[in-house]
Amino acid sequence: MITCFLRRILPLSLAVLLASGSVLAGEPSRPECIAPSKPGGGFDLTCKLAQAGFKDEGLLKSPMRVTYMPGGIGAVAYNSIAANRRAEPGTLVAFSGASLLNLALGKYGRFDETAVKWLATVGNDYGTLAVRDDSPYKNLDDVVQALKKDPKSIVVGGGGSVGGQGWVKIALLARAAGVDPRELRYAAFEGGAEHYMALMGGHVDLVTGSASEIRAQQGNKIRTLAIFSEERLGGDLASIPTAREQGYEIQWPLIRGYFLGPDVKEEDVAWWQERFAKLAASSDFQTYLADRDVLPYYVTGPELDALVKSQVAEYRKLGREFGLVE
Repeated sequence: MITCFLRRILPLSLAVLLASGSVLAGEPSRPECIAPSKPGGGFDLTCKLAQAGFKDEGLLKSPMRVTYMPGGIGAVAYNSIAANRRAEPGTLVAFSGASLLNLALGKYGRFDETAVKWLATVGNDYGTLAVRDDSPYKNLDDVVQALKKDPKSIVVGGGGSVGGQGWVKIALLARAAGVDPRELRYAAFEGGAEHYMALMGGHVDLVTGSASEIRAQQGNKIRTLAIFSEERLGGDLASIPTAREQGYEIQWPLIRGYFLGPDVKEEDVAWWQERFAKLAASSDFQTYLADRDVLPYYVTGPELDALVKSQVAEYRKLGREFGLVE
């Protein structure tokens, strides 16, 4: 289902950009990456991947700032760029698969997936489910049995409202268990690390998140029950079983990338694409991604436009299945 795009290999994007003879613009002044959330969490991570990568590879003369624009799980930032900051060549905005899901469900208001210029992706992440160390739920089956007995017995926390990607991850498990997802008790958080704080404070019993967030929570006493990937990940997350291993065919990849305003000049877009191409070609940057539990996944240009549109269409279909859109 959703993982089909991960099997696409796009070697031409990198080669064409590196070999291109087209005229590129100069470096924009005061480069900025907007994380459309509070500090912490996936959007923050995505901006800091670019910030650190460009610095370490010497690809920017001026350091990239990371600024935060929370609201509507990306809606405020998306609307700001699409409506009011349309031509800023130095302003990147982080996006993920969650952004595309929200677009598919119409949560960004009058703007759809054609309202911005999709720049590049750098990696791929995966959804997770986690509990406190002292939780009675030791695996997915424990959660499923509790949901079957009483769907409201577990308070689930996640980023975004009902219908957002935080909710969809537990909804997919509920559906696999034969439980109506609309019966779930779901506590919505704006993003960042708020849902993990709620978990540690005992306000929720389980949180949906992503693999890249787990590392940041290692100082807390949490246990990750499952990762929604095709196979186990490596490194520090190698001990976390997949949902598939536990008998539930659930996968939830989350691409991580950046977009620009719709009126940014093509030469400025090409300048950024050339920088991201060099970043993607760096073995040090690939190691940097892996150390943060993000799988390298580089797409840009027409291939990224096609990827975004296909993912939005697939998420829209999923939204209809859950009764979230008509």
